[in-house]
Amino acid sequence: MTSGTAAAERYRYHLPEHLEASEPPEARGLTRDAVRMLVAHRTTGTVVPSSFVFLPRFLTPGDLVVVNTSGTLPAAVDATGDDGTALVLHLSTQLDDTRWIVEPRRIAGRAAERWTGSAPPRHLTLAAGATATLEEPYGQAGRLWTASLGLGGRTLSWLATHGRPIRYGYVERPWPIDSYQNVYATTPGSAEMPSAGRPFTPGIITSLVAQGVGIAPLVLHTGVASLEADELPYPERVIVPGPTAERVNDAHRHGHRVIAVGTTVVRALETAGGTDGSIGPYDGWTELVISPERGVRIVDGLLTGWHEPASSHLLMLEAIAGRELLRTSYEAALDLGFRWHEFGDTHLIVP
Repeated sequence: MTSGTAAAERYRYHLPEHLEASEPPEARGLTRDAVRMLVAHRTTGTVVPSSFVFLPRFLTPGDLVVVNTSGTLPAAVDATGDDGTALVLHLSTQLDDTRWIVEPRRIAGRAAERWTGSAPPRHLTLAAGATATLEEPYGQAGRLWTASLGLGGRTLSWLATHGRPIRYGYVERPWPIDSYQNVYATTPGSAEMPSAGRPFTPGIITSLVAQGVGIAPLVLHTGVASLEADELPYPERVIVPGPTAERVNDAHRHGHRVIAVGTTVVRALETAGGTDGSIGPYDGWTELVISPERGVRIVDGLLTGWHEPASSHLLMLEAIAGRELLRTSYEAALDLGFRWHEFGDTHLIVP
């Protein structure tokens, strides 16, 4: 059984449409850090409803919080096929100066939907005379393609002018790129927001540091999500700096906890870790898929969002929380009306 199949069989639940966060909390008159947070305690098996603004209460001096400083790209661009078909192209992962992994999507109302049926047009015209040529399918699902881009300049500059944030159907209207950036983002490169960190504010960071909680950075550039299909994560680019690795090892050496902010951070840290529980610097690609069978060796806790039914990320959460606590958490979140997706509420799993 593949991990993707396991997620589909183990974690299929009904997500009511009204629990899909359709706008940033700021649009509802809230600050970023005012979203709700469910705290799951692994030792006791209990869950406690709270608010993200109280995060420091659930961490202790010496804990190390590791964040992903990858910034979100305006990675959705309009395109026209050589047969006249209008579509949206999502840029997922950069392979070299001109080649990307991309996802062509059909235009469907206010957003775009997964391309199904016949193959998409291979030669695309983009804004300002730019072009994209789909070369061959990428991966097993047939959803992604490798593509050569002819943008006539630097990719990031071209996207800043002609791109927009990737948006799925549950988000009712466009929001500016700043709505999809974490306050600590420094290195552009993610197709979609590493959204577990969205509730952080300068005030929360200051409170953590004042309490003696450390904060350390790494970079993992996220590709496009697979909301419509139960797929395993694709290879992604990772940089774990030497100082971050040293701080992780030092935290464990002194009996403190390492708390990952987001599944991206878990994937990056576990990729850089050894079987003995230590970690070193890493600069490269990761194909690691974390399952309950593989387990985790570096991460002690996780701050994350709420993941879609049958998502393979739920197997990673099971590896950290255990199956029963994870089920308890999701049942409680549904009963209490927590909100899903990048503009939604949070889930803190601690030992």
